Amino acid sequence: MEGKGSGKHQNRGSRNRSEMSSPHHKPLPKRIILVRHGESEGNLDGAAYTRTPDHQIPLTQEGLVQAQQAGERIRQIVSAMSRDWKVYFYVSPYGRTRSTLNEIGKSFSKKRVIGVREECRIREQDFGNFQVEERMKVVKETRLRFGRFFYRFPEGESAADVYDRVSSFLESLWRDIDMNRLHSDPSNELNFIIVTHGLTSRVFLMKWFKWTVEQFERLNNIGNCEFQVMQLGNGGEYSLAIHHTEEEMVRWGLSPEMIDDQKWRAHSHKGEWNERYSWYLDTFFENLQESDSSVEGENDEPNPSFPLYKYA
Repeated sequence: MEGKGSGKHQNRGSRNRSEMSSPHHKPLPKRIILVRHGESEGNLDGAAYTRTPDHQIPLTQEGLVQAQQAGERIRQIVSAMSRDWKVYFYVSPYGRTRSTLNEIGKSFSKKRVIGVREECRIREQDFGNFQVEERMKVVKETRLRFGRFFYRFPEGESAADVYDRVSSFLESLWRDIDMNRLHSDPSNELNFIIVTHGLTSRVFLMKWFKWTVEQFERLNNIGNCEFQVMQLGNGGEYSLAIHHTEEEMVRWGLSPEMIDDQKWRAHSHKGEWNERYSWYLDTFFENLQESDSSVEGENDEPNPSFPLYKYA
C-alpha cells in the first residue's frame, strides 16, 4: 500500500516529463506560431470591400514582401535550436492568407514541410457580404460602444461566434496530435504555423490561455505579417514569454497580470495551478475569503446537523 501511495503522489512535473519521453507519448509541437496575413488592399483602402468580396481581397506588393520576410524570420526561429525540425501549416481559405502562405513557403524546402491544410474555421470574422463603406463606419463605431466580443455584425458574426469555431478547430488540432494524423517522426521537432487573421489570432489566444471577455476587449491586433510564437516550456506548458519580450506583450494589450502568468507558464509543469496569482479568482469573486475559518467561524468541522445527503 505504501508503494502505491508513493507512486500516486509522486511529483507531477517529474511524471509529465517521463510521460513526454515515453515512446508511446505523442510528441507535442515545439512551437505554435500564429501569423497574421500581409498587407492587403483592404488594409489600405476600406472601399475595397464594397467592390470585392472579403475572401477575395488580395495582398498588396508590400504585403507580398512582408510575407517573404516573415517566412525568413520564422525559418530562423524554428531552425535555431534543432537540426531535425519540421513544419506543418494551417491556413485560412481567404485569398490574402493563401498568398501569405505561398510567400512564407519560399523559405522552406519540401523535406521540412510535413503538410498543409486549408482550415475554414480559422477564417476572418464575417462582417457581412459586400460592405457599404459609410454604413460600416457607423457599425464599427457601434461595436466599440457595445463591446467587440459580443457585437454581431448585421449578416455577419461576432467575435463570440469566431470563438466557437476556433474552439472546434483546437479540438481537431489536438486530435491530429493524439492520433498522429500528421505522421510526424517523434525525433523531429515539430512546429505548427497557423496563417490567419488578426481577430482570429486574438480569439485563439483567448481560448488557449483561458482569458476572460474583459481581457479580450483590451487586446490589440498585431501588424500585418507579424507573428506570435507560443513555445513549449520545459515543464510542458506553452508560453508567449519564452520568445517574446514584455514590451511586445504590453503592445498586444496584455495586462501586467497576464504577462506574469505567461512568465510563470514558461517554467511551470503541465497541469499545475498558478497559485501565486490570485487575480484570476479575483476576476470572478468579490472579497473571496482566504480560509474556511473566515467564512464559517473558528470551527472548521462540518455541522453534523446539516443534512448534506439530501443534496447529493
